Amino acid sequence: MKVVTGVVGNDIHVVANRLIDISLQERGFDVFNLGVNTYLEEFVDAVIETDADVLLISSLNGEAEGWCRDLGILKNRFDLSKVVFMIGGNLSVGEVSIDEIIPKFKNYGFDLVSHQSDLNEGLDKLEAFLKERS
Repeated sequence: MKVVTGVVGNDIHVVANRLIDISLQERGFDVFNLGVNTYLEEFVDAVIETDADVLLISSLNGEAEGWCRDLGILKNRFDLSKVVFMIGGNLSVGEVSIDEIIPKFKNYGFDLVSHQSDLNEGLDKLEAFLKERS
């Protein structure tokens, strides 16, 4: 299964990005890592180019909200109905409850939202979602 991953926007958390890459590979995923400082449009282009099954975006500086608002527009522009869209990490600046974060990002077009959870917990959630979907 192919996964495009990377860190969105002006976020430069290289170490976390590398840990995600390694963890996905250890779970048997074919990973296309776009690295850090990646624009939303670049993620979508990579999903199309690689025919990826999953897009997993991470954000650790909390600014993902501003960078990901247009996901729904991009999803509608292309036929991406079979792609699973996931975002994880620290998804907000300041104190915002998970009950606010998850619906907000799902409204943007993400299937799975993992805010401030353990990496393995988030990847377990992804694998369970993929298993249910197939």
